[in-house]
Amino acid sequence: MSDRYLLKGATLPDGRPADILIEGDRILSTATTTTGASASAKAGTGTTVIDADGLVALPGLVDLHTHLREPGFEQSETVLTGTRAAAAGGFTAVFAMANTLPVSDTAGVVEQVQALGRAAGYATVRPIGAVTVGLQGERLSEIGAMAQSLAGVRVFSDDGKCVHDSLLMRRALEYVKTFDGVIAQHAQDPRLTENAQMNEGALSSELGLKGWPAVAEESIIARDVLLAEHVGARLHICHLSTAGSVDVVRWAKARGIQVTAEATPHHLLLTEELIRSYDARYKVNPPLRRDEDVQALREGVADGTIDIIATDHAPHPRESKECEWDAAAFGMVGLESALPVVQTALVDTGLLDWADVARVLSNTPAAIGRLHDHSHSFEDGSPANLTLVDPAASSVFALDRLHGKSRNTPFEGVTLSGSVRWTFHKGFPTLRDGVLAEPGEVPSRV
Repeated sequence: MSDRYLLKGATLPDGRPADILIEGDRILSTATTTTGASASAKAGTGTTVIDADGLVALPGLVDLHTHLREPGFEQSETVLTGTRAAAAGGFTAVFAMANTLPVSDTAGVVEQVQALGRAAGYATVRPIGAVTVGLQGERLSEIGAMAQSLAGVRVFSDDGKCVHDSLLMRRALEYVKTFDGVIAQHAQDPRLTENAQMNEGALSSELGLKGWPAVAEESIIARDVLLAEHVGARLHICHLSTAGSVDVVRWAKARGIQVTAEATPHHLLLTEELIRSYDARYKVNPPLRRDEDVQALREGVADGTIDIIATDHAPHPRESKECEWDAAAFGMVGLESALPVVQTALVDTGLLDWADVARVLSNTPAAIGRLHDHSHSFEDGSPANLTLVDPAASSVFALDRLHGKSRNTPFEGVTLSGSVRWTFHKGFPTLRDGVLAEPGEVPSRV
């Protein structure tokens, strides 16, 4: 297979047409109409030419919040299947959450997860270390050892559980500050959400489901931004979901606090009204909220209060979802649907342009995670991690677009804009004109 590709006539995020020449794992040349140069002249023989006319070229997408489940929950997902799903969705790097079995709370486990990612080859896998031992919220994990390990962990989270002890959260922030790490907080007061099943409001009362109040999220965020200000450390808020949370983060940023925040694609498009069906595909943590919250999140992404979009890809086996609502697991898969949802909710509505998409789905998540070896530009010599998307496409999202082990998508049957056509990870096309490369074809990065 050729290791040289010419992407002819692609549109860069800023709207300029360009020819992009890839050789090996690097971008050899990007020639735009403004440079007057031609990458075609450098292509030579043996180059695979891809007609990219009408396709938008984005830096390879980066997901700061993915659950790959391995080790321990391979019935739901593995690093291989999860990164195949990532490649199909245009992602070239994913950060793997720590709620595995054993928990990723030691250097040995995070190094194992990273090694599995390198062996698979579909995407760069950066492990996220647990904040506390076993995610139990009682004492700090081996944060320093994970930071100094071969995995070089810089993001720490007990996601799925909140670091609810204020003193422990302060100590964690102080610790990661010493090596420029970040705590990614799952903002959920556990006492305010005991047995909660959906957003608290008139609809939860009507449906007879215990409500999940917005203040359970907002109060933790308010506490943590004050702790981050006091300590002078970096704080990241996972899956922000309420209008009040947007207000708190906006206030904190105005004070100069080092806080970043993410929203998920599903919280930018779906509302609590879907729960009338009692279909457990719509059961997620934090829960789907009101339409007013969805609009506030969209505005927060547009004005930069919310820094990034992250999938919170959370696969589950069929039996954990095809059951009564109360017994069902929380979570949705989202890697393959992320970019189409972002286009539908934010680009098509005029809130973002493609340069903004590159910012919230690639450049900024890489910066927050200190992913220094995963360049997000099209400059000559940059690592060849990029995605080609067809913005003119529109289709009904179907289960055959999923490439992981689980099928718990909330978007089945939903018409979404855009289609990821090509994904290049370190110069190799893991997705070719919409077709995912087979495992034997993808070069291992070990």
